[in-house]
Amino acid sequence: MVEAWYMDDSEEDQRRPHRLEPERPVSLAHLQQLGVFYWKLDADKYEDDPELEKIRKERKYCWMDIITICKDKLPNYEEKIKMFYEEHLHLDDEIRYILDGSGYFDVRDKEDKWIRIFMEKGDMITLPAGIYHRFTLDETNYVKAMRLFVGEPVWTAYNRPADHFEIRGQYLQFLGILGTAKD
Repeated sequence: MVEAWYMDDSEEDQRRPHRLEPERPVSLAHLQQLGVFYWKLDADKYEDDPELEKIRKERKYCWMDIITICKDKLPNYEEKIKMFYEEHLHLDDEIRYILDGSGYFDVRDKEDKWIRIFMEKGDMITLPAGIYHRFTLDETNYVKAMRLFVGEPVWTAYNRPADHFEIRGQYLQFLGILGTAKD
């Protein structure tokens, strides 16, 4: 099952867990209130998994590829790691399925505090369009992930501040935060 917690404010190595002291775990129900959805699948059979196919069909995830993030496999590794860790949002949902290895997705809660979500083999997550987030490897420095999209992939990340986008306003309304991003 997914593990998530509120982060400390430490500036040390981003690949460390950064658990707030005392710890403040975050439930799956809390993540769902933020629009974050999670599934646990069998990553060893991702090529022929009826459960994955059912999710893809129901949610219209028609495009996919696989990315391996490690020094030996990812061109411009250091640059990409920095880019993934910049706080940003997308105009579309971000869907990732961890096939091997592990890492962290960090998302902002309603009070703009960081929640860290530990992702490992078999974990699949959907981050809603308009949520501020970032990604980093953990101390293993390796993850292999399936990237899924509704329609053609859009790779554009908009670094914070990006509150002027309509999708950000829609996300804030979903959260029940008064006003829109344009206020």
